[in-house]
Amino acid sequence: MGGRDYLGEFELVVLLALARLGDDAYGASIHREILDATGRDVSIPAVYVTLKRMERKALVSSRVGTGNAPGRRTTRDYRLLAEGEAAIDRSRALLEGLWQGLSSPLAEGGG
Repeated sequence: MGGRDYLGEFELVVLLALARLGDDAYGASIHREILDATGRDVSIPAVYVTLKRMERKALVSSRVGTGNAPGRRTTRDYRLLAEGEAAIDRSRALLEGLWQGLSSPLAEGGG
């Protein structure tokens, strides 16, 4: 995956939103999925910058979409690649490993 084997928090959020949406997701739909799933209202430019960075890392691919819905503009559609799925799996394993060693209040979600 390049210089590091883990994802930043926002990269993980974007990849998970893309995974939830499936093929042909585009920036605005990814933004909406993040907002709907997390309540976190991120900027659309931040989503696009992150997608471009992850495309350079070969975690996602993109293509010009057809914009086939009436009135819909042409979009840049994104797809999660196998390396992106592997990066999600590594991040999940890393976080689960960290949770396993915590003492009671934090481990039980009591903060």
